[in-house]
Amino acid sequence: MLSPKLIEQFFGAASIQRWNDYPRMVELVELDKQAHKFIIAYFLAQMEEKDSINMVTMIEAGIFEFLRRVVVTDIRPDVFRKALQKKEKEINTWVLAQLYDSLSDIEDGAFYERFKSYLNDSSMYKKERFILKAASYMATRWEFLIVYQTSQFLNNIDRVKEAVEEEIEDYYELIGVRKMAMNKKISKIVDLSGRLRFQKRWAQTPRIPETSVLGHMLIVAILGYFYSRSINACDKRLENNFFCALFHDFPEALTRDIISPVKYSVSGLDDIISEFEIKMIEEEILPFLPDNLVSSFKYLLGLYGDNQKNEFLNKINHTGIEIVEDLSAYNEDKYNAIDGEALKNCDRIAAFIEATLSISHGVKSKELIQGKEYIRGKLKEKGQMGNADFYQLALEIETYLGV
Repeated sequence: MLSPKLIEQFFGAASIQRWNDYPRMVELVELDKQAHKFIIAYFLAQMEEKDSINMVTMIEAGIFEFLRRVVVTDIRPDVFRKALQKKEKEINTWVLAQLYDSLSDIEDGAFYERFKSYLNDSSMYKKERFILKAASYMATRWEFLIVYQTSQFLNNIDRVKEAVEEEIEDYYELIGVRKMAMNKKISKIVDLSGRLRFQKRWAQTPRIPETSVLGHMLIVAILGYFYSRSINACDKRLENNFFCALFHDFPEALTRDIISPVKYSVSGLDDIISEFEIKMIEEEILPFLPDNLVSSFKYLLGLYGDNQKNEFLNKINHTGIEIVEDLSAYNEDKYNAIDGEALKNCDRIAAFIEATLSISHGVKSKELIQGKEYIRGKLKEKGQMGNADFYQLALEIETYLGV
């Protein structure tokens, strides 16, 4: 499905520091910024005129931009934008060369060719690019509010603040940007999602690189995207898989991350947590969404039936939400399918990589080693899904990282 080298490059974004020439009260890294950007882009797109944004091409364009940013790690974002104005062709050629080995086998080369076309043709996915650019700005603006708190003694910080605030006018044609600028209800959702960068994965043990819940959500979403491509999922199924994965831990902004050994080892605790999550979603998330988005967002969050929640079930939503075992007969947009079981494997493999990467860096603990072995066992038991073999991918990652 994917090469271990490419997956390692995704996680490399967790080590790319942002605003590292300013004092910061928390670490700000590229992986978290990209995740926040995708979340904001989802809401911006949903608030535009119906069907004016192609969500699949927006997802793909966002992944293309993420890949380019992962390769160009050492250039400050503002310098990078200026460099692109004068040397875009040369930079893109270099990026493509760096990623060729990792991307050329995906979809028999079709993904790489679309990536190449995207970099070389600025008119491709024009409206979707604009949404992503606006979302990137809004995520950067959110970060700057953190940076500003600890940088007010610097003599140029007000000039930076003025430049950041002025840029918002470039995106006022988007209704979502105007609402966020006016601190309307949707701003609460943007703020909640941003706060997930403060919650660390595997919080009970040291780990390198550290990853946040927010960054983890994006990794799972990208894995979900490539899984969807591997099974030739229809557009709506691919879109649902990506955003269901992107939001799968979103309620943890309200409940905090509760590690699986605790959640599932105490009888009945998981049901209590799920019940509390539903209550918090209904009180602290849904009231702040546009009315036309509530139903579809509840579906992405895994809410169904009579007060039940499970984002990792295979579902369709054609004439109502149904749980189905096999989705092969529902690969049409009208069925609105979600591959919940596959997304659970994406979640597992992301956690497996988090542990394995740290162990390969020499930072290991009993919790990481036991967690890694437990997840590998689950992938061996449940990781074979059609053409996608998550267990085999786990073994390849172990071999690649030498652990």
